[in-house]
Amino acid sequence: MTAAQETDNRLIQDILAARERIGRAVVIGVCGAQGSGKSTTAGRLAAVLGSRGQPTAVLSIDDFYLTRRERLELARSTHPLLVTRGVPGTHSVELAMRTLGNLRAARAGDLVPIPAFDKTRDDRVPESEWTSHRGPVEVVLLEGWCVGARPQPADALVAAVNDLERDEDADGRWRRYVNGQLAGPYADLFALLDLRILLRAPDFDTVYSWRAQQERGLKRTESSMPPMNDRELRRFIAHYERLTRWILLDEPADIVVHLDSDRVPIEYCSKKMSSRCSTRRAG
Repeated sequence: MTAAQETDNRLIQDILAARERIGRAVVIGVCGAQGSGKSTTAGRLAAVLGSRGQPTAVLSIDDFYLTRRERLELARSTHPLLVTRGVPGTHSVELAMRTLGNLRAARAGDLVPIPAFDKTRDDRVPESEWTSHRGPVEVVLLEGWCVGARPQPADALVAAVNDLERDEDADGRWRRYVNGQLAGPYADLFALLDLRILLRAPDFDTVYSWRAQQERGLKRTESSMPPMNDRELRRFIAHYERLTRWILLDEPADIVVHLDSDRVPIEYCSKKMSSRCSTRRAG
């Protein structure tokens, strides 16, 4: 059995234990840096849970990004850096909470619309093109790069972490706004999580190489924006750097799966279900 299969089995056991303990449909957060494999992992978990009689819906926090028009308005009214999707404050938290609530309340025959976002066009997909989940669910998997993240201490916001913050957020207004969103509406959203899983990257440098691979793999059409070059990609990821580094340090999760640079699980720490970690080295 591979390390990934062993990890999936452990995650399934812990999710089912949470479902039994709580006695209702559960919402499971799956956090991981860009390119860490959280979407793929969530898909595998959903398939196994479904085969075990636990209907499962998968949501990505990316699909709740504000529309491009909404972000342009936010950039005008609050801070120019908010035109770039990603950080807390660039999602529709209200839409995410409403969708989660509708899924948890769904009964036989109900259809729950699932929002979608097209990264190649940097805009939300028209509602007429959304898919729907039919019927009740026992498990909802909410995956995303900042799912479960907690606000930083105020003194951590003082120093810039990269050139983007130094040159375009010299007064710290953007990062304070993002941190305030984590302390406010995003805290309300993440309070709905019954179990939090973190797929932990080994370090921030690895995240860049993962995101570069992800950019090359995006499926594009004639209406898509061109792929980002290295300079554009580095600037894009700089928007995520502060919070990604904070998540790696803070580990805001009940279960932390440590990954190596090839995304192979090498350690499984279950804080809620047990106090012990199990380690398996790749190869």
